[in-house]
Amino acid sequence: MTASAPGPERPFGIDPRGPRFGAAITSVLLLVVVLLGLTAPIGADLVSRALQPAALLLTVLVGLFAWGAFAGIQKHPYGLLFRSLIAPRLAAPTEREHPAPPTFAQLVGLLVTATGLVLHLLGVPGALVVAASAAFLAAFLNAVFAYCLGCQLYVLLVRAGIIRRSASPA
Repeated sequence: MTASAPGPERPFGIDPRGPRFGAAITSVLLLVVVLLGLTAPIGADLVSRALQPAALLLTVLVGLFAWGAFAGIQKHPYGLLFRSLIAPRLAAPTEREHPAPPTFAQLVGLLVTATGLVLHLLGVPGALVVAASAAFLAAFLNAVFAYCLGCQLYVLLVRAGIIRRSASPA
């Protein structure tokens, strides 16, 4: 979902390299969650399951997905980091992207990881690893191949009339 700039003074949309940067960080952290989840047996009670390193790290990632989904991709900490530290060192982007699909992708990531975390806390074996693996796959595809599964789902749902396309960013 790319768009051209409406004028030289204020470009339309976001730099698509920002969400890819965030996806790279997220994929590394999710891989750590998977590895930690595979090496630790499921705890006997809720407190021990909640305090496992994989569950703690996934809780942080659930919070970051929630931040991106509800505050918007432009206000996500990875986006702020990209704009302040990385983007000034790069050439201007050749195209811009509407922020709605990556923001929707954050919501999808939130739903997947939160479901895995809740099921893990309820004692479902493997739920944390399966959810983190699915989220890792999506983040990895975005980071390495610029293929955003959540963005593609957004486009399909808009075309099907299930959700409405959000307004253009100001």
